[in-house]
Amino acid sequence: MAEAKTRSISFPRYAEYNCAFKYIVEQALGCKYVMPPPLTKRTMDLGTKHSPDFVCTPFKTMLGSMIESLEAGADTLLMTHGLCRLGYYGELLEQILQDLGYQFDFINLSEYDMSKKKEYIRIVRRINPKVNPARFLAQFMEGLRMVEYLDEITGEYYKNCGFDAMDGAYRRAYREFLAAMYTAQGRSDVESGYRAARSAFSSTRLDKPQRPLRVGIVGEFYTVMDAFSNLELEEKLADMGVEVHRWMNVTNQFLRYGSGQKNLRVKIRDLCQYDMGPTSTANIWYAKECAERGFDGLVHVKSAACTPEIDVMPVLQNIGADYKIPVLYLTYDAQTSDVGLTTRLEAFYDMIHMRKKVL
Repeated sequence: MAEAKTRSISFPRYAEYNCAFKYIVEQALGCKYVMPPPLTKRTMDLGTKHSPDFVCTPFKTMLGSMIESLEAGADTLLMTHGLCRLGYYGELLEQILQDLGYQFDFINLSEYDMSKKKEYIRIVRRINPKVNPARFLAQFMEGLRMVEYLDEITGEYYKNCGFDAMDGAYRRAYREFLAAMYTAQGRSDVESGYRAARSAFSSTRLDKPQRPLRVGIVGEFYTVMDAFSNLELEEKLADMGVEVHRWMNVTNQFLRYGSGQKNLRVKIRDLCQYDMGPTSTANIWYAKECAERGFDGLVHVKSAACTPEIDVMPVLQNIGADYKIPVLYLTYDAQTSDVGLTTRLEAFYDMIHMRKKVL
């Protein structure tokens, strides 16, 4: 196992959250962070080649990203825990990588009881025994603040970027915000990057109708948030002149949601009485919320072979029937075509656009 002072840590590429992982590893843990390369076709080809046939697509994406991280010089890999099959994937990923001949230390969070605070100390001490607890806590909280800023700015971006009347100013502001987060070295960098984005957004003139088309996005935790995995779904919808809303993100699901799951169950007890998976309650609740708020359509996103989200689909069909709201179901695998997705989105847009005119 690598010494703490020489650790080069990486985590699979996941949406834009790797900026926060980088910040926490470098600032809070005092280790080097190896940024995995952006996800590409090569990533998927690597993951697919070495994965079992019937695992979900995110497994293949993470495996490919881990291989690229090891190629980039990582000697320590972090793997998250999960409430679906994700909770078992850590051991399988580690074994596959070892069989491929890679040498590394694998820290699988599924091996720890994340409901106990002392387990977090064990993880931190394993990564760097010399870490200063007070410094770690302060910098870790700043990393979580970065996650909240990232989700807030990203949500605002997809609601409005399709109505930018200033030749791409909204997109430039978002890209500059991301660049600031990836290069942040301290709290002042994080805060100034956030303030600059808010200021740029508020000063950008929007050509937005009084009642724009509004579409709610729900679905499986990884694919629904990762633009590479869903083939830039939100960007495509925004480019069509749609106000895109997505509740599912790290902030809402983990930092604010917490024990609120029981409250969400109460709100959807007319639709289902039990949890069907890690994000099923939240997805059903948000789909119903969008329908009640008069949204023009819903898009359900899942990876191939994602059992929890397959179980959610009949409930979404009931919501669509009860509230007369169209629902588009999208399933992604390693072979999903960008052209095919665009064709389906264009047809969906034409339908909800004509429907809004009639209603």
